[in-house]
Amino acid sequence: MKITHIKEQIVFYKNKYGIKATIKKCFKKVYNKIKFTIFHKKCSNMTDYEKWIFFNEPNKKELRKQRNTKLEKEPKISIIVPMYNTPAKYFKELVNSVISQTYTNWELCLADGSKEKNKKIEQICKKDKRIKYKFLNENKGIAGNTNAALELATGEYIALLDHDDLLPVFSLYEVVKCINENPEVDFIYSDEDKIMEKNRFEPHFKPDFAIDTLRSVNYICHFSIFKKELMDKLKGFKNEFNGAQDYDIILRMTEETNKIVHIPKILYHWRVHPASTAAATAGDAKPYAFEAGKKALESHLERVGLQAKVEHGYSLGIYRTIYEVIGNPKVSIIIPNMDHIEELKVCINSILSKTTYSNYEIIIVENNSKKQETFTYYKEIEKNEKIKVVYYPEKKFNYSKIINYGVKEASGEYIMQLNNDTELITPNWLEELLGYVQRKDIGAAGVKLYYPDNTIQHDGVIIGIGGVGGHIMKNLPKDQRGYFARDTFVQNLSAVTAACIISRKEIYEEVGYMDEKFEVAFNDLDFCLKIREKGYLIVIDPFVELIHYESKSRGYEDTPEKVKRFQGEINKFQEKWKEILENGDPYFNKNFRLDTENYEIKIN
Repeated sequence: MKITHIKEQIVFYKNKYGIKATIKKCFKKVYNKIKFTIFHKKCSNMTDYEKWIFFNEPNKKELRKQRNTKLEKEPKISIIVPMYNTPAKYFKELVNSVISQTYTNWELCLADGSKEKNKKIEQICKKDKRIKYKFLNENKGIAGNTNAALELATGEYIALLDHDDLLPVFSLYEVVKCINENPEVDFIYSDEDKIMEKNRFEPHFKPDFAIDTLRSVNYICHFSIFKKELMDKLKGFKNEFNGAQDYDIILRMTEETNKIVHIPKILYHWRVHPASTAAATAGDAKPYAFEAGKKALESHLERVGLQAKVEHGYSLGIYRTIYEVIGNPKVSIIIPNMDHIEELKVCINSILSKTTYSNYEIIIVENNSKKQETFTYYKEIEKNEKIKVVYYPEKKFNYSKIINYGVKEASGEYIMQLNNDTELITPNWLEELLGYVQRKDIGAAGVKLYYPDNTIQHDGVIIGIGGVGGHIMKNLPKDQRGYFARDTFVQNLSAVTAACIISRKEIYEEVGYMDEKFEVAFNDLDFCLKIREKGYLIVIDPFVELIHYESKSRGYEDTPEKVKRFQGEINKFQEKWKEILENGDPYFNKNFRLDTENYEIKIN
């Protein structure tokens, strides 16, 4: 059976790409299989990240090829390094990491604000004529020292490097390759890891550019490369944000350009030692830096005209932005229901008893209930002026049609889709979510949902997991943190579940409502992708929490008819959104596996 499957794959690939490409693909598969087998025999005690390094970073042959490659554009890269009491040992390693680059058109611009000259440092700077070193005779602060280094730059692009960190030898090559592939790019950033002595750990595989994620944490950080024209426009670094000067300039960069490219490769090693920010626990090493970050974010929000306040988040370096609700818009909460009165009672009572926002209505879309007690309950709750029941006229279940029917019955400017098996935890949920979806660049917002056992049921959807889409960090216990604490802050994602999603009513009209071809499954993913297709953002807000009483072992396909319908909807989704499934979710790094929801590294 396995051999038959392999033959089918080969025939499919040959018909699509031709015989030469197929032979090349087969050889590569066999080579990787042999390499993988040998590797596992020799290195079975390695961490997943060490295995990833082995399979994904260039070997000696590939590095030689880089050195001999002539790229169409070979701009000079000016690497800017502010210095202050730099340990000579670390500095020597930094300089060696730059000199050994496979791409050679660079200059290293150093501005030293130390109290005294260091002869060892000066000697190291003489190793290469591309190194420019200036002793400042004073400490101008990290922003001032960086600006002094910037004054030495003559390159077409500016790269930022801290005085004790390292670049892998292929870093600049990958940057210039990216420039050739994206000639209009203004700003480039990469993935990074940490290094202690020679040990590499904590790889940070980042999403593509995401403004709300950036407003929560400086996830971009290292390796940052600016087009010189853009840096000139930004006029360098600001002293009032010392310690978070890079966060400030990245935020200001986003106000000037959207030509931003992310390279999903580890191109920067952030050194860990006792005095470094990388080694800090909850910001103990440089607490002033995190106050400066908060100030930088507040200034950015003010410049772009967003009324909001900023608070420190789960840990220092993570921020929470709370947007002010403009006016008093009405929210229509649409809850589809068929019997299941006990669950519905819990849902309705939690909304009525906890919600602090007053201008809302609850619309229950009755869908072919059979029990008399259901209709008795409807009569009882309709005595509340905030609640009305509307009757879906069709007999066949179609979730998308039911929601669309409810939306057209709604009088609110904002639509909240809500499952009947949810229970509200967060009293100010509507204020919190309205703050986001009032922004014209946001099309919809989702929330954090827990199973009754306090593990995560939903904290956003990644397109491609399981072949269609899956809930990221599913089953993570409430008191544990996910990958780089991503469960603790607002992020941009491609999709969220319709078990609790809020959007403007005009968005439904603009995208053509929910696609009624998706009767049961994937209608929410499709809805979100239609919103993204129109250029809007999706956010997941973990500061709004509900319990979702959906069973962990819940099954949808318990009859042949349901199996056929479910597979049909998979096929429809995969055909409709073929491009994003092939290219990958922009908010999910390609170095993660798609067969798990837990940010696990894809080794090979």
